[in-house]
Amino acid sequence: MSILKIARMGHPILRGVAAAIADPTAPEIRQLVDDMIETCLDVGGAGLAAPQVHVPLRLVLFRVPSERLSGREHDTAMELSVLINPVITPLSDERELGWEGCLSVPGLRGAVPRWTRIRYTGLDHDGAPIDRIAEGFHARVVQHECDHLDGVLYPQRMEDLSLLGFVEEIARYPIPLRRESSPGATP
Repeated sequence: MSILKIARMGHPILRGVAAAIADPTAPEIRQLVDDMIETCLDVGGAGLAAPQVHVPLRLVLFRVPSERLSGREHDTAMELSVLINPVITPLSDERELGWEGCLSVPGLRGAVPRWTRIRYTGLDHDGAPIDRIAEGFHARVVQHECDHLDGVLYPQRMEDLSLLGFVEEIARYPIPLRRESSPGATP
């Protein structure tokens, strides 16, 4: 296994649309998954998408740490989960602002509106189907990672760039987020 180099904002790989994976069980895909897991754990990320490690394929992995749970029914802690060829379907128009960071946008955090409740489908690393409902942080991390597959970084989702800042400054001078949701808006 290898630690992979992470592409940063501005690199063209992060602006493209990733290709579907024909065979999730192919040896090169298994190797990519292993390397991405090692990389994600090494940097302490909540998730990682293949384009972030310079591979334009529709593959993400993510975890939902218990300390990030919202208390909602479908926001459950998860160990590292692999999702291949994902499809996201919002289950309501309700969105919520939440802080996000990204390994490809180091040192910054921004308040991003995301759907609060989604269904996502795809395949795991053995080719078995996945069909899950997610809320809270679980829904947020899946949406964030899947955005990478379509060439979207979280600052592009932000509606108020005054809520973008350096991690250290936001920690020093916290910015309260409005908690109301934005029905009908599209992130």
